[in-house]
Amino acid sequence: MEPLSYAVVAYIRNHPLARFVEDLRAELHPPHAHLPAHVTVLPPRPLHGSEAEALARLEAHCRGVAPFEVTLGEVESFIPTTPTVFIRVAHAAYRLRELHDLLNANSLRFDEPWPYMPHLTIVKVDTPSAADQDLEISRQRWRRYHGPRSVTIEELTFVRSAGDNRWLDLAPVPLGAGLVSSSR
Repeated sequence: MEPLSYAVVAYIRNHPLARFVEDLRAELHPPHAHLPAHVTVLPPRPLHGSEAEALARLEAHCRGVAPFEVTLGEVESFIPTTPTVFIRVAHAAYRLRELHDLLNANSLRFDEPWPYMPHLTIVKVDTPSAADQDLEISRQRWRRYHGPRSVTIEELTFVRSAGDNRWLDLAPVPLGAGLVSSSR
């Protein structure tokens, strides 16, 4: 049995961008059609401590981070490093990098093999040639997409691997829960 991995993601739900990515993923790589559209804030990693400790730290850190909007840019890939096709976060990517750096500590600390780059994954496939093909199709579809390209990150979700490319949502973690509203 593989050791458990944990990650922190920002789901994109009830938004035309989610529909676009999920439909495209289902077409290009049906085995991953079940994965909801999301931006990964902390890539998969082992825990140092308990799930409860990690969640408490996430909640404490996220209370002081106000929700923010990101805008998606161009379709790219991580080829040859990994056969992954994604949409790069073009505006406010620095906010996601800051959030990543803040959360990559204590029980969630992990020395990641690659630098963190904020993105919305379209598909991760088995071979670079399949990724090349999916990259071209994704670019064509993205050029034809005329919906909104911005989304507000208001909540993160702490997740645990459940095997076979499945993830179990452990807890939602709202951003800014500890901030005082400016309307008061």
